[in-house]
Amino acid sequence: MGTTVKSRRYDSPRRREQAEGTRRAILDAAQRLFERQGYPATSMPAIAEEAGVSLKTIYVYFDTKAALVHTLWDARLGAEEAKLPVLERDWYKAVVKEPDPERKLRLVAAQARRVKARSGALLEMIRTAASADPDIADLWAGIQGKLLEVQRAIVEQLHASGSLAPSLGVLRATDILWTLNHPNVWQLLVLNRGWSDEEYERWLGDAFCLQLLVSPTGRQAETSPTGP
Repeated sequence: MGTTVKSRRYDSPRRREQAEGTRRAILDAAQRLFERQGYPATSMPAIAEEAGVSLKTIYVYFDTKAALVHTLWDARLGAEEAKLPVLERDWYKAVVKEPDPERKLRLVAAQARRVKARSGALLEMIRTAASADPDIADLWAGIQGKLLEVQRAIVEQLHASGSLAPSLGVLRATDILWTLNHPNVWQLLVLNRGWSDEEYERWLGDAFCLQLLVSPTGRQAETSPTGP
């Protein structure tokens, strides 16, 4: 009687789980080091040591340090969320469906808080590293470009519904929303000045409404310059 050879496919789920665990450990270790000592000072060997894996293992998953940062950013957005264009994500669909302009902008503020609370320190690292690495500069430009795209889409909704302050054009209103929602503002208020995430979200929602809407709770920012 011949020897029965067991199929090795039963090991594949466990192996995939182990591989994903190693990948997560590398990403977590890299983020700790990036946030602790900055991008330029963090080497791939240091990441391997922090993660408890060999340098060879690091390069199995990531060709370069910049590629690791790109993957880290996508991972912190959320695996499923990162696969979708921003305008197809659940939070944005909720913003689109919300008919009340003030509540719409406060949903945007709530999402800004969630993203920055989860990834704000990473965003700051990416911003500062952009001057040292062209690949990271491309990532930072892409993040800012996507943010601008989303802000414009939101402003166009307000404009179409007649909710946008008449002193503002779509381009100027987009610039205002983009600036208020920019990671640099979060960094200044939360990291530098010690605001809580709750205080940041409340202020951001108030600022959105005051600057952009026809009559946010009975008030309008009449000092806003007329835009294109």
